[in-house]
Amino acid sequence: MPDLQTWERLSYMVTVIGLPFAIGVFLWQQRKERLAEEEELHQRLNAAYTDFLKLVLDNADLQMLRRRPSGAELTPEQLERRQALFGILVAIFEQAYVLVYEERMNRQRRRLWQVWADYMQEWCRRDDFRAALPELLHGEDPEFAAYLRRLAGDTGVTKQETTS
Repeated sequence: MPDLQTWERLSYMVTVIGLPFAIGVFLWQQRKERLAEEEELHQRLNAAYTDFLKLVLDNADLQMLRRRPSGAELTPEQLERRQALFGILVAIFEQAYVLVYEERMNRQRRRLWQVWADYMQEWCRRDDFRAALPELLHGEDPEFAAYLRRLAGDTGVTKQETTS
């Protein structure tokens, strides 16, 4: 039977070797879970954007997939549907901004954010989207609204605000 001194040595070995190992395993597991959560977030946001694109395809008469829509005038009903679709898009963008964007991002998060920044820049190049932004951004997260206005080249001041 081991004596007291042997038990003390064994407890020191557990403390010196086992505790740092357990901490390392814990930290590795936490990192793995965080990456899995970020991947799940990415998948949910991508699914929302894919669903939006399906809506755009279902409303092909609005010509929202063309960078420059044809000069044909849209009917009031088409304008309303387009505004609703732009509203859905802005909601998806806001969700991505709030859930993904941070001042200091790790490499993985920065890569995920860049995808969304690219989507936003692409839509902000459209004249009709930029024209709809003042109404669409009303009531949205102020930091997100400022970010999207910057992308659109907007100062954040609408024509109505400058005349009043």
